[in-house]
Amino acid sequence: MCGIVGAIADRDVVPVLVEGLKRLEYRGYDSAGIAVLDDGVVRRVRRTGRVAEMESAAQAENFHAAVGIGHTRWATHGGVTEANAHPHISQGVALVHNGIIENHEEQREKLRAMGYVFESETDTEVIAHLIDSHLSRGAGLLAAVQQAVAELHGAYALAVVSQKEPGRLVAARMGCPLLVGLGDGENFVASDVSAIIQATRRVIFLEEGDTADITRDQVQVFDGAGAAVERDVHVSDVSLASLELGPYRHFMQKEIHEQPRAIADTIEAVIDNGAFAPELFGADAAEVLRDIEGVQILACGTSYYAGLTARYWIEAIAGLPCSVEIASEYRYRTAVANPKHLVVTISQSGETLDTMEALKYARSLGHDRTLSICNVPESAIPRASRLVYYTRAGAEIGVASTKAFTTQLVALFTLTATLAKLHGRLDATQEAEHLDALRHLPGSVQHALNLEPQVTGWAERFAPKDNALFLGRGVHYPIALEGALKLKEISYIHAEAYPAGELKHGPLALVDEAMPVVVIAPNDRLLEKVKSNMQEVRARGGELFVFTDEDSHFGPSDGVHVIRAPRHVGVLSPIVHTIPVQLLAYHVALARGTDVDKPRNLAKSVTVE
Repeated sequence: MCGIVGAIADRDVVPVLVEGLKRLEYRGYDSAGIAVLDDGVVRRVRRTGRVAEMESAAQAENFHAAVGIGHTRWATHGGVTEANAHPHISQGVALVHNGIIENHEEQREKLRAMGYVFESETDTEVIAHLIDSHLSRGAGLLAAVQQAVAELHGAYALAVVSQKEPGRLVAARMGCPLLVGLGDGENFVASDVSAIIQATRRVIFLEEGDTADITRDQVQVFDGAGAAVERDVHVSDVSLASLELGPYRHFMQKEIHEQPRAIADTIEAVIDNGAFAPELFGADAAEVLRDIEGVQILACGTSYYAGLTARYWIEAIAGLPCSVEIASEYRYRTAVANPKHLVVTISQSGETLDTMEALKYARSLGHDRTLSICNVPESAIPRASRLVYYTRAGAEIGVASTKAFTTQLVALFTLTATLAKLHGRLDATQEAEHLDALRHLPGSVQHALNLEPQVTGWAERFAPKDNALFLGRGVHYPIALEGALKLKEISYIHAEAYPAGELKHGPLALVDEAMPVVVIAPNDRLLEKVKSNMQEVRARGGELFVFTDEDSHFGPSDGVHVIRAPRHVGVLSPIVHTIPVQLLAYHVALARGTDVDKPRNLAKSVTVE
């Protein structure tokens, strides 16, 4: 999605805004911009591309001011153009926005009738004009923002300045994270503490529906009803941030929302290297990986589903046979070993007993080409493996794995591309395309998080259910498996997943009006097949809940509910489509009142058989 930073001070805040945007660039870098109040007049600079390009333009135009806002964008509504870049301006109002406004078309028509002219394709410009319309009727900036957001449906984090009140910065939040940073004679706003850590560690996490009135010397927070409230002040320690809930209700919710950053950190070495290189996996990785004849993946639970996804990638892209096995089964069967197969073990904790024992068994059979994908440095499984790739997801406290899973997928895709390159199946053009896809992945995941309000609406329909089916085809079938597992783990609804083509071979007998059916249906080559499977469900009275893409060319209808991502992201689509199934499980669990972070009968690190 996007990143927000804002500042009001007695000093020039432009360096603060630029540095903050650089720290937020993992959220998206289709464009970047800042708007400042210079002698009470709004000045703005925007550029497509990276923050550095915008920074150069700001320097060339001698930008400096004591009040300003900034934004780095991942395009949703409207293409990658300077006109669609933030901040957006209406008269003397400048605004930056994270999120999606669902009723923007309705508001756009109303505002056009009032005489407003739109210069962009974005939903954000609607908010700027709406705030100005309230200002023009005599409201102050704070009241104008509060009145405007009351007319919006969807998710937003906003930072707003106006030349009518140059000593004020107003922020608002619903569905998208936003915090206020507290300084001495200066204050800040940001979507992530990393954006302002260079200026302050004292932060207030805004809660759902909050607005904040920010001046140099004071911060006042108001709840959704407009009442003044006190929010706790936290002293941020970035090394301990993963251990704090912040503005979230549960660690699982927090960790779902941490995925853009976790993915960005996991791919950092690849992006910095500018190539898929075996050295990313260890000093002697080139020797280990160059002449392997196949891949054997061993894992448990969610990590096993990551391996199933990787099988599609490894065979299609690297051209190597790949088998995936549950570690607890592999360790107790008589396996036929091929020493030229790479054995990949996947574990979030690095301590999973069944996976560790499976690795020992593989080594006893003569497998010395071993690779661990793990989130915990120096844990047991990496120490027992010849090669290692650390996922850098940070501490994951919620029992139901979220960011560990998506970062495992990133690591496995990196392995796939590296193997393909070593085996002559990835040319320079293809490598550049895959690197570009990885660069854009954090932004794509952030946008998927913006679907949360829509997913929340589905949760109430699921909460009374006792059973659910999940369907997917091809590389998205393991994501259906993961969605069913998440729903089982934390809501205690019995859920099963099937390849959609298998529906008619048995599971269709379960389908009736009481059985919700979740379908992963991105716009890929199997979409038409999935549509046929969906018709099989509707013909038996089943209710469909479909996660798809904007360009899939089908919409909601009677008994068919649809949530769309804005664009199909190609080979990395399974990672993006993981987000809504995680959110669905989380919000269904909330609706049912279960213990989200500590589901019954489960533990985080499984160190027993």
